[in-house]
Formats: sequence, C-alpha cells, structure tokens
Amino acid sequence: MTSDSVRLEAWFISSLAKASRCRKHSAVLPTCTYFTSTRRPISEKGQGTTEHISSQKDPNSKAPQQSNYTFHPNTTKEELLALVDDYGGESFTDGLPLMEPPNLYRHPDGPHLTVTDKEEEDWPPPHCAWPCSPDAEATIELLDLALKDFTRDPEEVYNLYRDLPAPRAPYLESKTRHRLLRHLAVVERKDEHSMLRYFSVIDDMKGAAIPLTTSEWTSAISFAARYVHRSTEAEVEAALQMWREMEHIVGVKGNDATFNVLFDVACKAGKFTLAEMIYKEMEERGFRYNRFHYVSQIHYYGLKGNGDGVRAAYKALIDAGEIVDTVVLNAVISALIHAHEANAAANVYERMKQAHLVNRKSRIPPKDFKSRREINLSLLKLAKTARHDPTKLEEYRQKSIIAPDTQTYRILVNYFAVRAGELDKVAKYLDEMKWFEIPLHGALFLALLKGFALHGGIRYTEWTDDRLESVWKSFLRAIDDGVADLYISKWIALWALRAFLKCSGKSRTIDIWEEIRQRWKPSEVDMDFILKTLQPLIEGEDMAEKRFDWLLGSL
Repeated sequence: MTSDSVRLEAWFISSLAKASRCRKHSAVLPTCTYFTSTRRPISEKGQGTTEHISSQKDPNSKAPQQSNYTFHPNTTKEELLALVDDYGGESFTDGLPLMEPPNLYRHPDGPHLTVTDKEEEDWPPPHCAWPCSPDAEATIELLDLALKDFTRDPEEVYNLYRDLPAPRAPYLESKTRHRLLRHLAVVERKDEHSMLRYFSVIDDMKGAAIPLTTSEWTSAISFAARYVHRSTEAEVEAALQMWREMEHIVGVKGNDATFNVLFDVACKAGKFTLAEMIYKEMEERGFRYNRFHYVSQIHYYGLKGNGDGVRAAYKALIDAGEIVDTVVLNAVISALIHAHEANAAANVYERMKQAHLVNRKSRIPPKDFKSRREINLSLLKLAKTARHDPTKLEEYRQKSIIAPDTQTYRILVNYFAVRAGELDKVAKYLDEMKWFEIPLHGALFLALLKGFALHGGIRYTEWTDDRLESVWKSFLRAIDDGVADLYISKWIALWALRAFLKCSGKSRTIDIWEEIRQRWKPSEVDMDFILKTLQPLIEGEDMAEKRFDWLLGSL
C-alpha cells in the first residue's frame, strides 16, 4: 500500500469519528470546491460509444441451440443458484467465510436508521419563491411542463432553467427544484458535461442558502466520482471530500445509497481496504443491504480477481430474498471475466439464454435506460414487500426478466474480440443478438475494430482484411441510412484507421480516412488527437507489406 493510500484511508477513519456528531443544517451553505486534488493529466478520457444500430430478426437465422441445462418457468431459489454455480454436489462457495468474507452484511446491535426528505422539512418552505417578471414566470411554466415529461432531454430542461434571471434557483418552488435536480441526475452515462450541468444548479442553490436533500447530495457525490471512464485516487478523494462536507459541515447524514456510491468508486479505483471500511461504517449505522449493495459486492470480488467471492456474493443476494434479473446476471458475467473465469462467464450467458428459451412468455429487457432504471427500483420495492410476506417472493421472481440484453453482449463481445481474440465466438454472439431482436450497439463496432487492430495483420489469423472490409461496409451503410443515434466518434475513427493500417496497409488506410472525413466533422481537439496518434504509424513501415516476410507472431 502506497503512502498516499495510507494517508487517504487514515483521513477517512478520522472523518468517521467526526461523523458521529450530527450538526443542525447550517443557515448558509458554503461554496464547495468539488475536486480537492488534481487528476493526473490524461491525453484523452476513454469513453465508450452510445450509438446503436437497429437490426431486424433474420427469418433464416437459426434459434440459439438449447443446452443440456434444464429450467422450468417457475424460478426457484435452486434454479437461480444453478444459473451461476458451475460445480456439482456441494460447492466450495458454501464453505467460504464472508468478506474476505464475502457477506459484508451483519445485523447491527443498534436500530435501523431512516433518513427522510419530507417536504415539510424543506427550507425555504415548499411554496416560497421570489417574485419575478412576467417573462420569467412564462419560463417557469415551460420548465414545469418539461419536468412532467421524464423522457425529455436533460439538456433541454437545463437550457430552460438557464433562461431564468440570476440567481435562478430562488425563483423556483421547492417541488420544482427537486424535480429539476432529479431530472438532471438521471443520465445514461455520466460525463464531464452532465456533471458540470448538475453542479451549476447546485452552485445556484448554495449561493441562495437553499439546502440539498440526502438524495441530491448523493447524486452530487456520484457525479464527482463517476464522470470519468476510469476512476482514480483523485475521484475517490473528491467523493470523500464532498461526503465530508455533506455530513460534517452541512449536517445531512448519508443513507445506504450514499455509502454504496462511495464503495463503488473506491472499488473502481482499486482502494479495496477503503471500500471495506466504507461498508463497515454503513453496517455500524444500521443500514440494511439491498440489491444495489449486493451487485456492488459482485463487482468488488470481480475486480479483486476472486471468482469464488463473486459466487458467494451472488448466493448472498438470493439468500437475502432479492430478485435476480438480467442486471444481476450481467454483473456476474462481468465480474467472472475480471476474475479470469471467462468460460464460467460464458456458461452464465448460456443459462440465461436457456432460461429465456424455455420460458416462452419471458420478455426481453427494455432498451431505454430510464425504463431499465424503473424496473430496478420496482424490483427493490418488491423484494422489500416479500420480506414482510415471503409467500410472494416466488411470484415476484417468476415475473423478473432473465434474458440477454445489449449490455450482456457488450461485455462478452468486448472480452472475446479485444482480449481473447476469438472471432468465432464474437460471430456467434452477434448472430444470436439478431435472433433475440437486440439492436447492434455502436460499442460493438468499436470492439470489433479494436479486435482487428490488435489481432489482425499476421498470417493464419481469423481477423483478415476481407472480414474487416465487411464490418466497415456494414458500419458505413448504417451511417448513410441515418440509423438513429449512430455516428462516427473519435474512437471509432481512431480504431478503424489503426485496424486498416494493421490489416490492409497505408494506401487503404488513406482511402478509409477520406471516407471518414466525408461523414464526420470533428472538432479541432478531436482532429488534433487523431493526427498526433496516427502520425508515427503512417510514417513508419507498411505493416501490410511487411507481414508477408514474417512467419508468425504479432507485427
């Protein structure tokens, strides 16, 4: 453990000691510096593409073959365990101690604490707002109308808010402010733009001494920690600093969701000891684990490379009466891959597929991320209801969706294309996506292009230039047909050029660059990034010509 890690964790311990003293809400909220340490300079932050390609079910395509596993429409506890447990007889997982022991939860001696955000506790009072001009009143009416539609683009809602005169927030009633922050907090993927947008409203509220609710503080911590693709110690420190301001300066106590966010960023930054301390503090405060905490534990053991821990955390989720669905099983697949158990992860997918094929009434998970979010929240409530009425648990489990979705295939294709280089398995998954009528996501194109760039350009490889041409033509056809939400990003452009340099040589790569330029209008920053990255490759030897003089191996 580095000295920085020790210092960070020591600071966390001292903060917990102070957290036991709950202050009243401050009259004036001080301005917060959200990032307390400077992130190491990175040339570009890696971001996966979010575009997708609609694909129709091919009438000539064969249904995925059913394996020897037997499932029944009634999803019992034993059948759910069989989705993951690979071993016959008594599993080694059953004898594991929990967190290092895998079961982090223990029943605390103290009472269960509940943090409420009741409207009557708001300050200013719910219907208190500054008087404003007729133009501002019209803007507020438009904002209220937009907030009633949860499908509205957060950027549109934010622009309406920005049309208000400064300082903006005091002109809104309490209900409107809370709905605004909730709308801006729910995004498919947090990035720098959505983070700054959310913090802009938070700053307006702080400037007007308007307190934030626990959920709003938690969303702010989540943005501070998750706005980048890869979390580092800088994001951990920013999240802990904001949590410290929330509890020690303002006096708003965190809830179970707050600690889950802190645990998640600590895990992703590799601060496993700190992550364990965070969950232990959550236990000491009497919070009960729910599906989100168990899924976080599954990720935790995957990042630690502990496959048996992944299985034990999954078993603990089922034993706790939580409902298994596609989200949970996707977490297991991803964790097993991180734990270097790719075959076990593929087996989980096969069992998901089999369970869906046997239960013909089973539905496919929704494609819209807000619908998926609502399902997650519904499953959380159903599990809570089943704890009071255990007879309903089996009924609720039968209604859950256990079927592959876009995320399932993104995880598998990214591994087998980029890391394993097994094109035959990638082709199998893409073919089965068509059968399940799941649209081809843009991130899958990115994974395929990475695969050609990393594994093509050598003799006897499956990643041939002819197959690369086929993939590229399919991508361009979708772009030219105007498929919704599909576009050329800098990462698609970069890996496409790298792939053609590796597999087809400089001449064809220059042609591909012209095709990209005709369809893409990059910013100066993106153009500079592409040219600086590719310049040394273009000026070097022609790999396509050189590979004919080589026998085997990477170029």
